[in-house]
Amino acid sequence: MRQALTAENLQAFMKALASEARTSSRIYLVGGSTAVLLGWRSSTIDVDLKIVPESDEILRALPRLKEKLHINVELASPDDFIPALPGWQERSRFIQQEGRIAFYHYDFYAQTLAKIQRGHEIDLSDAKHFVESGLAEPARLRDLFAAIEDQIFRYPELNRQTFKDDLDRFLRPYLNTTANE
Repeated sequence: MRQALTAENLQAFMKALASEARTSSRIYLVGGSTAVLLGWRSSTIDVDLKIVPESDEILRALPRLKEKLHINVELASPDDFIPALPGWQERSRFIQQEGRIAFYHYDFYAQTLAKIQRGHEIDLSDAKHFVESGLAEPARLRDLFAAIEDQIFRYPELNRQTFKDDLDRFLRPYLNTTANE
């Protein structure tokens, strides 16, 4: 049976994964992992991550570590759901270095936009935490959406207008504007 992912077993996973790596890589943590490490959730159901550059060595280690640590691991990041935001790697916040692996929080703006687009209750709650804690500024979210808006066609499951409307609705309390400004 898989365990809920807490800060403690997330740290154990990071150390175990780093012990498997023989080459340098960056691991970007996403979603619930970010929420747990930042302290606004005590646990989550899985580790969502992105590996840059992708590494067969690390990918091969994941199933073994999932079983050993009794956790779920998913290869998932905002750019699986929405176009990659310009500058996302530079905005990704460093967490820690373990061996040859540098761990980062995936760009908070990209996470926030992806969560708004998904629209699930827990995602919207996380998006509010990003904004209300100052990790994502409302006006910058709107600007970054504008920067990817012309690429949304690359994600056939997305409707550009619905995404824009959802973002405007989410931002309204923070920007004190109407949806059509």
